[in-house]
Amino acid sequence: MNIKDVMLSLDKFPVVTKDVIFKEVLEEMGNKKLGIACVVDENYKLLGILTDGDIRRKILSIQKPLSSIFIDDCLDHAILSPKTISIDDPIIMAVNLMGENKIWDLPVVENGILKGLLHLHPLVNSLLKSK
Repeated sequence: MNIKDVMLSLDKFPVVTKDVIFKEVLEEMGNKKLGIACVVDENYKLLGILTDGDIRRKILSIQKPLSSIFIDDCLDHAILSPKTISIDDPIIMAVNLMGENKIWDLPVVENGILKGLLHLHPLVNSLLKSK
């Protein structure tokens, strides 16, 4: 089993462009019911990610009104060097990377282009079904 066998497709998780405002990213995360959004350029090159935890930490550390954060460009608050995995990598590599970094999601890229998202719950379900 490879990453491409269990990853979420681009339409199943929040993917936004770099010029989207922060409030719209939060809305998209709510709509897709997933605590991560991937920020891409017009060619789907991964530029960064925003997670619920990162957003919470950012809000607590920024010394400006919350309403002004909502209109910032989302890339202003994104993690610009996220952990990623290649579409052809083995599952065990992803599991180890997620465990070492205590993360639930890994953007799946091929030559820097976003192809999907590996989310812990579907991954575990797939592993359990394969036994």
